[in-house]
Amino acid sequence: MTVKKIFRMFFLVAAVSVGITCTEPFEPQTVTFESALVIDATITNEMKQHELFLSRTYRFEQEGPNAERNANVKIVDGAGNEFAFQETSPGTYVSEVAFSAVAGTDYQLMVTAGNGRSYTSEISKLPAFTQIDDLYAERLVNDDGVEGMAIKVDSYDATGNSKNYRYEYQETFKIIAPEWTTQDLIGDPAGGCDVLVVPREGEEQVCYATVDSNSLILTDTNGFTEDRVSGFVIRFINRDNYILSHRYSILVRQFVQSNQAYTFFKTLDEFSGSESLFSESQPGFLSGNVFSEEDPNEKVLGYFDVASVTEQRLFFDYEDFFPGEALPPYIEPCVRNAPPLTAGIPPRCVLRAQVESNLVRYVDLNDSPAQTEGPYVVVPRVCGDCTEIGQVAVPPFWVED
Repeated sequence: MTVKKIFRMFFLVAAVSVGITCTEPFEPQTVTFESALVIDATITNEMKQHELFLSRTYRFEQEGPNAERNANVKIVDGAGNEFAFQETSPGTYVSEVAFSAVAGTDYQLMVTAGNGRSYTSEISKLPAFTQIDDLYAERLVNDDGVEGMAIKVDSYDATGNSKNYRYEYQETFKIIAPEWTTQDLIGDPAGGCDVLVVPREGEEQVCYATVDSNSLILTDTNGFTEDRVSGFVIRFINRDNYILSHRYSILVRQFVQSNQAYTFFKTLDEFSGSESLFSESQPGFLSGNVFSEEDPNEKVLGYFDVASVTEQRLFFDYEDFFPGEALPPYIEPCVRNAPPLTAGIPPRCVLRAQVESNLVRYVDLNDSPAQTEGPYVVVPRVCGDCTEIGQVAVPPFWVED
């Protein structure tokens, strides 16, 4: 999830000496470093097996992230019920049973890290629940003069108790390989540099790709006359983005947060912006609501959030908003070329090497090859094989109408 990535980046940069000017590039280097536990934990009113993430901060020089392994994790409620979590993959912990957060109940996160140190969160309660009233798409030109599609949300709480909203989305889009054909190339089993045209075995023309949101999306209605979110832009997509080319879907999740949680995420968002991360004045450490039981001065990064959530899905086609207009450019220019079968002295295989490295897809015969060309026209793999950027399996929620 994005939140845990921002947690790690924030603390990482806060521990780095950054010397920059307006005109000179800089190489950030770690001056001091402290391995801090990073906690990304949210439970909601959904009946499900909840998932949380534990990791450690890492240096700029390291690949990261460093998953926190072999931790003991549980959530305790005000009635004394305990919900244990099991590590299902490095740093990912899933509750052993399905449960949902209940209004009026206290919840507390307890973690014993792999090194034996113990951590406890402050007590949190489930905030008010508010439905998404409407999720819709609108073609417009944004403030930067860019035309595209804005995904907007409306929400209203007549009681006025929600106030603080955080959003996540997951977008799924159809991909149609523009240069797909029913035939393909293979290396000649007889050897040498020859290739053969054969019937294509797999369905690689139509695929689907799913991408999660990668930023904090926050808004609040504090100071408004009513607790109403109206036309709030969750996502803006440039009309030249290939993901709009055919059919597009977005699942938006709306979280209602407590004042404390919202303030934390809002501050995290402000501190994590490029202007803050790479300014001469670093923001320092942002304290969450999870603390070490052994050492009150130990830095723990992250937040245990109890939030109410609702979700809604939207579908639309490119033709719905851009009827008769040219499709956005594909992710790759899809330039056709006809590589020679051999080149150099001694001869080396050119096209066969590209075919066996899965770099190209067959388009057609080259009827009039130039001196330096071969007998087959090919394109980059992604242009004739959608599985490079998506999956053939139709998502279970997908509908075409």
